[in-house]
Amino acid sequence: MTSTTPTTNPGTDAPRDGTPGGPDRPPGTVAPARFRPRFHYELITCGLRGHALLGTDAATLSSDDDGFDPAIVVREDAHEEGTTALRWHRCLRCDSWVPLPAPSAPTRDRLPARAEVELPLRGRALRDRFVLRLIAIDRVIHFVGLALVAAAVFVFLADRDVLRTPFFAVLGTLRDTVGIGDGDDGVVGELTRAFSASATTVLLIGVVVAAYALLEGVEAVGLWGARRWAEYLTLVATAVLLIPEIYELTGKVTVFKILALIINLAVVAYLLFAKRLFGLRGGGAAEEAARARDQGWDALVRTAPGAQ
Repeated sequence: MTSTTPTTNPGTDAPRDGTPGGPDRPPGTVAPARFRPRFHYELITCGLRGHALLGTDAATLSSDDDGFDPAIVVREDAHEEGTTALRWHRCLRCDSWVPLPAPSAPTRDRLPARAEVELPLRGRALRDRFVLRLIAIDRVIHFVGLALVAAAVFVFLADRDVLRTPFFAVLGTLRDTVGIGDGDDGVVGELTRAFSASATTVLLIGVVVAAYALLEGVEAVGLWGARRWAEYLTLVATAVLLIPEIYELTGKVTVFKILALIINLAVVAYLLFAKRLFGLRGGGAAEEAARARDQGWDALVRTAPGAQ
């Protein structure tokens, strides 16, 4: 008899009480509420990488690992003599059960021990990997753009004296003929200020931009590897930059400025509340406990069909 002891499925705190269509069901088996689509990161990953199955190369569905019940990851249908055995393999990531024939040329006698299996990310851990890498891609874009700007500043500084005379000659011609250059706040105005600024000022601007690019690159590398220190670094750096971004909106408002502000506010909110930085919502201990409910062999045992 199947137990009704409440358990939880990856990515949700809802009890597994057997309610048909309830939120306790495996990813993809519950229709999303209207206007509230839900991303099933397990299904997305399995669609890109394939299912994470165990025992597809084993001759028998047994294990030398004491206390390990193979039925939580693979089961075999009863079959008549002379017919091919059919096995149902449970994806260790998305909980889908995939029917496959028993291997005709198995490469191992038994199932691997649990210590030999590298379990795939699932639940909160997988969601966080997706979000953090999305932020990392945003930081890579920033890094490339800022690095190009810094390189352009240093190249400009090296050739500024050579370019000064022809630039002001062309600018004078444009001013006399079509009126461009008088009080221009656009590209012409920025170039004029760049040629008029001291070499020390231009050098300082290049150093600051290069340092900012390096910071964005470090953030990207750390976030891609899901490092906790990178989350703190990204939160602090992004929160500090919110001040000048908000101040710029008091002047000229553009779509790009608003979009950048929204993205950075979302990053700060996610890191603070979802990742529980600076002790928020229980801090790192609560974060690890939440991830542990979705990850590991205990979670697989707890959410297996017919779990006692």
